[in-house]
Amino acid sequence: MTHALRTRTHTWQPRPETTPDLRGLTGREILQALVDGQLPAASIMSTLGFRLLEVGDGTVVFEGDPGDHLLNPMGTVHGGFMATLLDSALGSAVMSKLPAGTAYTTMQLNINLLRAVQSDTPALRCIGTAIHVGRTTATAEARILGTHDGKLYAHATTTCAILRG
Repeated sequence: MTHALRTRTHTWQPRPETTPDLRGLTGREILQALVDGQLPAASIMSTLGFRLLEVGDGTVVFEGDPGDHLLNPMGTVHGGFMATLLDSALGSAVMSKLPAGTAYTTMQLNINLLRAVQSDTPALRCIGTAIHVGRTTATAEARILGTHDGKLYAHATTTCAILRG
């Protein structure tokens, strides 16, 4: 059995140096600058094929494109694609509530994968919502929905540590 080789090329902009100007932005301002193209997107986004579409106060919307470059040995899109999409939405929802000079890191990630994603599945929408953002910890939830069918493909929760600078 012979299969034609495929090539996938992606490009990305390097992360900007953390300057006093950047440290002076709130999490929501940084995320909005990403949406508006004023700051480069995180390189993982171009690597896996997803993008940040919307930012609100404690909410974010990402969209991701499955494809055959993401297949696992069983022939479906690897769960790591959805896990990364969910983790990005969860963390960004928390980030959207953080004041300037504050960061976060994921402490716990809980994921439920409910339905298989095929290589030809249309774009998936991931909506993240911050539930609690306190002085030292935060929690959030996220869901992945099919843009074509509205079905729930996965959902997750997270606990993050808040890192005050």
